[in-house]
Amino acid sequence: MQRFRRLRRDERIRSMMQETRLHPKDFIYPLFVIEGQNITNSVDSMPGIYQYSIDRLPRILDRIKQVEIGGVMLFGIPQHKDAQGSQAYAKDGITQRAVRFIRENYPEIYVVVDICLCEYTSHGHCGVVCGTEVLNDETLPLLGKMALSLVEAGADMIAPSDMMDGRVEALRTILDQAGFPHTPIMAYSAKFASAYYGPFRDAAGSAPKFGDRKSYQMDIANGREALRELAADIEEGADIVMVKPALAYLDILKEASCRFDIPLAVYNVSGEYAMVKAAAANGWIDEKRVVLENLTAMKRAGAKLIITYHALDAANWL
Repeated sequence: MQRFRRLRRDERIRSMMQETRLHPKDFIYPLFVIEGQNITNSVDSMPGIYQYSIDRLPRILDRIKQVEIGGVMLFGIPQHKDAQGSQAYAKDGITQRAVRFIRENYPEIYVVVDICLCEYTSHGHCGVVCGTEVLNDETLPLLGKMALSLVEAGADMIAPSDMMDGRVEALRTILDQAGFPHTPIMAYSAKFASAYYGPFRDAAGSAPKFGDRKSYQMDIANGREALRELAADIEEGADIVMVKPALAYLDILKEASCRFDIPLAVYNVSGEYAMVKAAAANGWIDEKRVVLENLTAMKRAGAKLIITYHALDAANWL
C-alpha cells in the first residue's frame, strides 16, 4: 500500500514537498486614478479598494513599494468623456499624468497600463460606435494613440483589454515604428463576457450605456475558441497572454499552460474579490486562507502573473 501521508506528517516535510509557491512578485495590483485633488473615494462594492487622485497616490504606492509586489496596473477615470474617448490618448490625460507621477517619484515600481476606451467614452463601450455597433477596425488607431501616449509618458508595459480583432499586431507595429520595440504587450486574450465584472464598473465608471459587450468579449461557454484567441494574440506578437476572469476559467488557463510556451497571466476580477470580502465580513469564511487558496489555484493552473485586488493583503500574509 502506498502511504502518501508519510510526506504530510508535519509542517517541515509538507513545506519541502509543496509544488506551488506564491510570491509577492507574482502579483500586479490594479489602481484607479481619478481627476481632482485630495480624493480617496471608497468603492462600496469592493471593500478596501479606492479611487485616488494623483496627489493621494503616495499613500498606496508607499505600501506597494514596501511589500515589493510585482507592479501596478493603472485605470484612469477622466472628468470629461466623449464618443471617441479622447482623454484616453490626451497627453495631459489622467492616466498619462499618473504614469509620469509614478515614474518621477517611484521609479522602482513597474507600471502596466490598461489599453481600452471604455472608461473614457460617453457610451461606455470599448471602441468606436456607429449606431449600436462597436466598430473594430476604426477602433484600432485610437487604441494605438492611447498606447503610444502612455508609453511616451513612461509606462513599462501595455495591456490591451478591448478585445478588438487584430489589436495586438496593430499596437506592436505602432510601438515599433515609434521607437519602442522593447515595450512588452500583455494581451487580455481570452476575456469573457462575464457577470463577475460588476464591481469593477462601479470603480472605473465604465458600464456601457446601451447593450452589452457580447459582440466583442467571449461567450462564457466557449473553451476551444478561447484557445484560438490566445494563439492568435501570440502570433500577432503578444509577450504575455491573459485569461479573464480567473476562478471560473481555470480550465482555460490550465489548457493554455499545456499548449503554449509563453508566460500566462490571469485576472482575479472584482466580482471574485467582492464575494470573498462579503463572505469574510459575515464570518462565513477565513479570508486569509481562502484568498491564498484561490491565488495558489491560479498559479497551480499555470499563471505566471496574477492581477488581483488581494495583492497587498496576500503579500503581507506571505
